Amino acid sequence: MKKLYFAVLFFVLLGLSSCVDIEERYVFRPDGSCNVTYGFDMGKAVSVLTNLMTDSVRDTPQFGLIKDTTLNFYSALPDSIANKMTINDMKMAQGSDLTIKMNLNKNIMKVSIKHEAKDSNDLQYYLRHLSSMSMNNQLNSVAKNNAVKNFDAQPLITGQSYYNYDITPNKFYRIVDKDKFNAFLKSTGSKLAIAKAMLIDMPYKVVLNFARPVKKVSNARAVLSADRRKVTLTTSMDEVIKDPALMNLKIDF
Repeated sequence: MKKLYFAVLFFVLLGLSSCVDIEERYVFRPDGSCNVTYGFDMGKAVSVLTNLMTDSVRDTPQFGLIKDTTLNFYSALPDSIANKMTINDMKMAQGSDLTIKMNLNKNIMKVSIKHEAKDSNDLQYYLRHLSSMSMNNQLNSVAKNNAVKNFDAQPLITGQSYYNYDITPNKFYRIVDKDKFNAFLKSTGSKLAIAKAMLIDMPYKVVLNFARPVKKVSNARAVLSADRRKVTLTTSMDEVIKDPALMNLKIDF
């Protein structure tokens, strides 16, 4: 019974994985390459859910599991998946890492997806195809085989598929596709409602660091640093649901 109860609660936690602290971070380098990281912090959801558990459940080995693992997507994939990948998807996987940090006793559950893009074309391809990693079971396969069993990573990046990107060496544009966004809400609306009912807030931050000063930023909510090399957009999923255009960004640099 303890194992079953834990499994149910852990499933609920992972089901809320689209309802967590989300941070996108981009670091553009002088040579045109870019390091992009999607960070997902589920610590608040863990804290809420552990309050529902009995001491006996919290004392189980499953709850005490601790993980701090970084894995390269391509290296960690089984041959059955790697052999079916296109050349472009293979390159994308080779340049991507998955990091999982978990210590439920300390309310720690963090997942980050990192990618090294060699230029603007590589970055645009990655952002446009990021969700395909999940839909093709690549991300889940890496997590299940090497880090956390029964881990469903798909909700973490499904939401990233509702943007249209236009990226060059001098600009970073992304616009929310309303049809895709509505489809995202349709598939995750119940999870968002559960998180809101449990008083789990959903902050969303985008941070872009540039190698040279930014010339223009279109979003009024975006904050430009004094040296004009850093753009920060802070909002929440609640706000985005009401007005998806809050996440639109047009940056010339």
